[in-house]
Amino acid sequence: MTVRPKKNLGQHFLTDKNIAKDIVALLKATDVSKVLEIGPGMGVLTNFLLENTHYQTSVIEIDHESVSYLHDHFPQLRDRIIEGDFLRMDLAAQISDTPFALIGNLPYNISSQIFFKVLENKELIPEIVCMLQKEVAKRIACGPGSKVYGILSVFLQAWYNIEYLIDVPPHVFDPPPQVQSAVIRLTANGRTELGCNEKLFFKVVKQAFNQRRKMLRNSIKGFSPRIEELDAVLLTRRPEQLSVEEFVDLTNNIERLMMTPNKIEE
Repeated sequence: MTVRPKKNLGQHFLTDKNIAKDIVALLKATDVSKVLEIGPGMGVLTNFLLENTHYQTSVIEIDHESVSYLHDHFPQLRDRIIEGDFLRMDLAAQISDTPFALIGNLPYNISSQIFFKVLENKELIPEIVCMLQKEVAKRIACGPGSKVYGILSVFLQAWYNIEYLIDVPPHVFDPPPQVQSAVIRLTANGRTELGCNEKLFFKVVKQAFNQRRKMLRNSIKGFSPRIEELDAVLLTRRPEQLSVEEFVDLTNNIERLMMTPNKIEE
């Protein structure tokens, strides 16, 4: 029995066992006792995950046909095969209330959504090793100054150290995707708080990058009519030029402007 890849689920099954072994070897999982694999399909990564006795492996799969295959071929997983949508799950209640590592060949069409789900549960997920579209991998891993540095880069780098590790060619998948793939590793950077209002930080970063070609003077002016009181040089910069720390400082300065009453002209 094999599983038919389904286009609507973005399934591209990795067929090269050597690459699968290499990907699993990139997972450190030193500070956790549990690992969750997203979208195992027919278990090419799962095989190698189960060889490691230092952690307990669970898998989550939305495709019912794949779930049946996994039950038939991996009886040792027993009740650790979870059928469902990772994006809709309460991870603490349905997966684990203690930290776990995440690994998987992510469906390329929802990889960004998966990372936002990770950010919502960052206290539970100290490490992620994943394969995704090369373009997205580069965007997440690159630093300020790059043309592809963006919203997800800032949000993830605020909480994780990110390593771009290996390229994976299309021909090792069934069916081969139309894009190049890459593997990255995210490791929690130890930060427990940003040092600013996190909700406002997210709004500032999103607003800045929604108009990424504009100088900050124009892209963030909606936060306060007093934006021009900020550093003049800063206001001439564009969002892709700011580091996480600079966005934190910007958020604090914007909040200060928002909290300070306007001066009454005499």
